[in-house]
Amino acid sequence: MRNVSARFEPRSRAWTPARRFRTPHSALRTPHSGRGGEVKRSQRRAQRETSAGGVVFRRDAEGRPLFLLIRDSYQNWGFPKGHVEAGEPPAEAARREVAEETGLDVLILHGPIEIIDWYFRFRGKTIHKYCHFFLFESKHGEPVPQAEEGITDCAWQPLALARGTISYDNARDVLERAAEMTQALAQVEEEGKAGRHP
Repeated sequence: MRNVSARFEPRSRAWTPARRFRTPHSALRTPHSGRGGEVKRSQRRAQRETSAGGVVFRRDAEGRPLFLLIRDSYQNWGFPKGHVEAGEPPAEAARREVAEETGLDVLILHGPIEIIDWYFRFRGKTIHKYCHFFLFESKHGEPVPQAEEGITDCAWQPLALARGTISYDNARDVLERAAEMTQALAQVEEEGKAGRHP
């Protein structure tokens, strides 16, 4: 997966606490080719592309989440992501891309985060890219960047540092939703422990 443009027009479909652990139907099915929302005249002939990616976290010794960021060949920091293959559900594509780009293959899927989209130009064509992001947890192993795909570094970072490191606003928005989900997961785990120990 290569980032072909540094100029995005991000629009996000925000994750909300009410939908916190529900997996939308589309996350487990092959994406359809329908379009939604208003489309500008200049963008009517945009070629649609669908990608999927993962926000991977693990907890440090104090239980705080660390988020895995990757750096591409353009020196931009973000999350592992790539094209959804024909017939592949987005959640499976996200898991595959994370494993390929970071070498981490023992991943716990916690659910969808959000879908972001943007337009960019590539080889004379307008592309309308949709990217489905999912939250994964990795408890063991160290990431290894996939050099043949232009991944130049992988780093675990706490939320505050990751906010400043990420290169794109739409990816930063995904990080914020993922952080909310990790906080909700921690609360559920604490409640579960309290319920087992009266």
